[in-house]
Amino acid sequence: MHPFEHAVAATRGARDYQEDTAAFWPLDHNGAGKPESITAAPIASENGGGFAVLADGMGGHAGGALASRMVCEEFLATVAENKDDAGAERLRSALDAANAALATKVAQNPLLSGMGSTLIGAAFGDNGVEWVSVGDSPLYLFRRGEVAVLNEDHSLAPELDRLVAAGQLTEDEARRDPRRHMLRSAVTGEDIDMIDVSRQPLALEAGDYVVLASDGIATLESGEIARIIQAYAKDGAKAVATALIRSIEAMREPHQDNATVLVVRRVG
Repeated sequence: MHPFEHAVAATRGARDYQEDTAAFWPLDHNGAGKPESITAAPIASENGGGFAVLADGMGGHAGGALASRMVCEEFLATVAENKDDAGAERLRSALDAANAALATKVAQNPLLSGMGSTLIGAAFGDNGVEWVSVGDSPLYLFRRGEVAVLNEDHSLAPELDRLVAAGQLTEDEARRDPRRHMLRSAVTGEDIDMIDVSRQPLALEAGDYVVLASDGIATLESGEIARIIQAYAKDGAKAVATALIRSIEAMREPHQDNATVLVVRRVG
């Protein structure tokens, strides 16, 4: 199995609480292993592949943090149990389990009604990367100096951008529209309206980086994200993750959202 290296870094931004959660379940060369504990502290390790998950909670200080943590924990627990399922099926089953866990929690405590989360789940192995995602948390591929977004954006941003292309809005109006970050789909315990699932594994080359991020990374333009990764690519996943978060903080955006990145590099 190809070795992969991963690291997590995060900032609360201008908020006084953190609603993002990210975690990685590394596999050894026999496909075994166990999920790492979910923690706010940065982590970095090298392994033979595994499963990554990132969630951006919503529902206020308590509800959003709880939702993102529950989603990640249930997602990885289900991935660990369903070893006989294929990659995409395994990811989709884990998403369904995470959604069901939120439904149960809200039924037990109606005061939590309205909490929810985005989710990106990704599987890394010899075939490359597969993913499932709900919401507006982006999944990036960095290869040879360029960055591409792999998953769909389930916010209103793509709709506003289409209005720009049709001449019905200016770029500035679309960028400043307060509806831009409204979600069309999220993990809330109810039926999920939109789900993005990779149709087949995306082959990865040695030196490729895959970045799972919460939407707080939108403070950086895609060209700047590519430049940062390029500058630190030789130093590894931890250096890249740290540099991305440091660059977000350096922007000093007065309304900066929580920002979290889970960076995965194929080593060889």
